[in-house]
Amino acid sequence: MQSGAELRHAHRPLKVGLFGIGLDAYWPQFEGLKSRLESYVEKVATKLARPGVEIVNLGLIDAAPQAVEAGHRFREADVDVIFLYVTTYALSSTVLPVVRRAGVPVVVLNLQPQRSIDYGAFNAMKNRTRMTGEWLAYCAACPVPEIINVFNRSGIAAHQVTGVLEGDAHVDGEVEDWIEAARVVHVMAHNRLGLMGHYYNGMLDIYSDLTVQSAAFGTVVDFLEMDELAQIRRELQAAEIDAMLARIHAEFYIEPDCDAAELRRAAATAAALQKLVVAHDLGSMAYFYVSVPGHEHEDLVSSVILGCSLLTASGVPVAGEYEIKNAQAMKIMDAFGVGGSFTEYYAIDFDDDVVLMGHDGPGHPRIAQGKTKVRPLEVYHGKVGKGVSVEMSVRHGPVTLLSVIERDGRVELLVAEGESVPGPILEIGNTNSRYRFANGARAFTEAWNAAGPAHHCAVGVGHIAGRIEKLAKLLNLKFTRVV
Repeated sequence: MQSGAELRHAHRPLKVGLFGIGLDAYWPQFEGLKSRLESYVEKVATKLARPGVEIVNLGLIDAAPQAVEAGHRFREADVDVIFLYVTTYALSSTVLPVVRRAGVPVVVLNLQPQRSIDYGAFNAMKNRTRMTGEWLAYCAACPVPEIINVFNRSGIAAHQVTGVLEGDAHVDGEVEDWIEAARVVHVMAHNRLGLMGHYYNGMLDIYSDLTVQSAAFGTVVDFLEMDELAQIRRELQAAEIDAMLARIHAEFYIEPDCDAAELRRAAATAAALQKLVVAHDLGSMAYFYVSVPGHEHEDLVSSVILGCSLLTASGVPVAGEYEIKNAQAMKIMDAFGVGGSFTEYYAIDFDDDVVLMGHDGPGHPRIAQGKTKVRPLEVYHGKVGKGVSVEMSVRHGPVTLLSVIERDGRVELLVAEGESVPGPILEIGNTNSRYRFANGARAFTEAWNAAGPAHHCAVGVGHIAGRIEKLAKLLNLKFTRVV
């Protein structure tokens, strides 16, 4: 299923602005210098290019009037982020008007053409003018202090990448991370978060300020009615339920003791959820509901787990217990392409020095170790009804935890990297995994708690703390990493 958010991203791609800077006084003095530096700008444009990204390349800016016009052009182009490539010494007056007018984050690329100057060849040049021109082609580092000084005094956050124009793995990795972070900022700014039901009564840590969330990420919030979901399910055709049931059998391992009627009930609710998401153009959801025994809404909320797991696997992460902050964390992880499964820690295995983490309700089948199982449960602990649930472990290997925190009216990001490791888990129809952290289970637990997160977080595969830190910088959010 392709969500409305994904369709929006297809016709409104991430726009990356690029401009190089130089000094117009140099061009009549040093033959060939300008064209040489312009060719370097084109190399940077090639470095930035990738599918789904539109590069707005304004070339080499070498005077203040050009800079003013460039700021207008970037603003008209609606760029999301700007890469400023410093080719040689240039005046800060060729930079500030561009960035100030554009009003988007800027990454300063301090990249010289080679790892080092060939001193022998340079000093053997007979023409001192040619020597100076060659020297200027290596002077990328020279104006960076001036530029950063002016940004700081102007209240503009500046981010830097320092290295070599070509063949520098550090530079390539940093550029990739900045573009990925900018892409996730773009995704979050165009995301519609659906909220259905109400908070789990008494969980004070999960209550959220929707205005703060919208201000931090650009999220659009859409309140959903259980009545609408119920109506959609009532109006389903048998063929639609059959198709969803076939999908469930294809994507999950169904335990033999699962009741056929319960599976069909879950399939009907899953099909209704899919239609609800399309109708509201949703990119993520959070839900919780209780209702009363025997009510249609109780029947709905006790049969959503498979449908919410399928949505999560399809790029529409769903957080249970109305955990809005964790729906945001899951969407961030999903946008980075690493999953984002709803989880919390519940115990520590001190013998193996691992933290046991998991949760009841929806899981993320695409980051599971093997096929996700469907098991029957006679009771959903702390919740209403009974039915089928999912059981999975997160894929063994490196993982990243992300918590979205609210404190003092602002959003913060809390991150830790660890490893999902094999070993026994509790086979109780929930998601369950064993995680090892470099600082040990005890120290990790205390450090994570001290940072002040809610008890839920999102887990994704791979180590992406560096990318999340760049996301926080682009959004001007506090970032904390537990190591």
